[in-house]
Amino acid sequence: MSKRDYYDVLGVNRSAQREELKKAYRKLAMKYHPDRNPDDASASEKFKEATEAYEILSDPSKRSAYDQFGHQGVESSGFASNRSATDAFNDIFGDIFGDILGGGDPFSRQRRSNRGSDLEFSLKVDLENAVKGTTEKIRIPALASCGDCGGSGAEPGTKPSSCPSCKGVGQVRMQQGFFSISQTCRQCGGSGRVITNPCRKCRGNGRVERTKTLSVKIPAGVDTGDRIRLSGEGEVGPSGGPSGDLYVHIRVLPHEVFERDGQHLYCEAPISFVDAALGSEIEIPTLDGKVKIKIPEGTQTGKLFRLKGKGVKKIRSTAVGDLMCRVVVETPQKLDSRQKNLLSELGSSLKDKKNTPMSSAWFGKVSSFFDNK
Repeated sequence: MSKRDYYDVLGVNRSAQREELKKAYRKLAMKYHPDRNPDDASASEKFKEATEAYEILSDPSKRSAYDQFGHQGVESSGFASNRSATDAFNDIFGDIFGDILGGGDPFSRQRRSNRGSDLEFSLKVDLENAVKGTTEKIRIPALASCGDCGGSGAEPGTKPSSCPSCKGVGQVRMQQGFFSISQTCRQCGGSGRVITNPCRKCRGNGRVERTKTLSVKIPAGVDTGDRIRLSGEGEVGPSGGPSGDLYVHIRVLPHEVFERDGQHLYCEAPISFVDAALGSEIEIPTLDGKVKIKIPEGTQTGKLFRLKGKGVKKIRSTAVGDLMCRVVVETPQKLDSRQKNLLSELGSSLKDKKNTPMSSAWFGKVSSFFDNK
């Protein structure tokens, strides 16, 4: 009897992707599995047929040979499956039940479970150091390997023994009908070993709490919300497992002169009424030192002066932002009688519209507004 086309067996078209193949096989395998049809020989054959089709089509090299030469291409090339249908079924259904019930590769899961916890630390950095970069020392409490037992958890001179329940694997396999499920061993908690004589210092944990000092390199240009990862500087894992990581969260402190917005810095500089009217040169701060800027005659409050390249350099970039200096015209206070008289005289002389174009234009608009009411 000639074999059916594998695509027809799974009920998919020839362009079907891997997930579509898997979904089709799951449906057929659940329907025709021998455990569900113990006295139905035809169901058993259909189960084997579906498994063979999935085995070929889910493998890129086998599928390519099949698409070119049909059944003869996979058989003559040695691609024919030599795995049992039950093995394939357990493999594919392990994807589902492993996630739900703890199946999958017990060794890889054990390695993951033995990894130490990640730690987080909030580091406050002033603006100058955030912009230019620096190195900060921090102290963090963390679980470290016990010095007495070397992290084994066993009293010095003794060793942990292999768990008798799981034979050192850390997982026990349970059979439920036609499902084979792996679960964490209850006796050893997944470590694969038991300690009969625990270390007195760490009480069999293999870890003790210590405070360690670390140097953290702060790259130039960091900003609030940035995170620096120190690999392996978290807590050491149980049973000699690998250490977790330390994540340092940056918080840039407010500055008394500058405000930061991404790459750019902003500051305000007060100027006198006279300097604003007649023009002058003032000195303003930058993170690299003082610089002078020219204030044009007739400068109004709020005028923004841009100093290119005096801002912040991006991390891993050569682009540098700018410094924006906003001038604020300061109104003089606590005038003496002579100063008041001089200002009154000056005010009387500034009645010409050319001296106060903004005021003249504004009052003109207000007058026109009320005239149209």
